[in-house]
Formats: sequence, structure tokens, C-alpha cells
Amino acid sequence: MDKPQLLKKIDAAWADLLESFAGLTDAQLTQPGVTGEWAVKDILAHVTTWEREALKFLPVILEGSRPPRYSVTYGGIDAFNAQTFEKNRAQPLAKVLDALEKTHRRLIALVKKAPDEAIATETRFRRRLRFDSYRHYAEHAEMIRAWREKG
Repeated sequence: MDKPQLLKKIDAAWADLLESFAGLTDAQLTQPGVTGEWAVKDILAHVTTWEREALKFLPVILEGSRPPRYSVTYGGIDAFNAQTFEKNRAQPLAKVLDALEKTHRRLIALVKKAPDEAIATETRFRRRLRFDSYRHYAEHAEMIRAWREKG
């Protein structure tokens, strides 16, 4: 995979995520119950959190180091997600949406600057990027759509 192909894949999944909640009112975006007690707003804050983790640790990977393990630092990914949910749940919707857009732009800028060899094959960089971006977007777009269909 080359950089333009990767960026196209990220952009398509991002557009699909945005489409999944397009047209919802502020009240709908903040209504708990999309998945557990999470609202769409909480899912978007969660996506932003993982993009921030990518921004923090993709450079570490490029340097040849390994990011800390979530199991050691937080007690696992589920515990990390729960902690960040609690931290973000009081954030106003406008702030969550602003952070979503700004963080995504920063992630795209990082990918554009990444060395081609980090992208061309199945590297730790590309694997981390996949899990923290386009695969993650698709997972949550599907959750939001399923919730919308239940109506």
C-alpha cells in the first residue's frame, strides 16, 4: 500500500463515520444508549482519544521504540476506555466536535509526513494506525447506524 492509497482508505472510513451521525440533533447526539451508557458524543470523544493516542505513539514507533502497554499502564484497554469516558463525559458537545475535527486533521498531517517505508508493508506503524483510525471509525460508524435503525 502506498501513502495515497492509505490516505484514501482513511478518508473513506472517516467520511462514513461522519455520515453515520449526520442529521442528528444535539439532543440525539447526547442521548445515552448507543452502546451501554455512551451517547454518540461519547463515541466521538472516544474516537478522538484514540487518534490522540496514535499521534502520541506513532512517532515513538517510527523511532523504533515500543509504546507502553495499556495492560500495564491502565489495567487494559477496557479500563483505559472507561477512564477516558469518565474524563470526557462532561465535555460539551461543541468541544467534542471541535476536538474530533482538529485531532483528525493532525493525524492526517502526521500520515502525510510519515516515511513511505512505514506504510508500504505491514509495519507496526501501519498496524497501529489501522487500529486507531480507519478500522476504529468503521466499528463505531456501524454502532451508530445500528442505534439509529432501532430508532
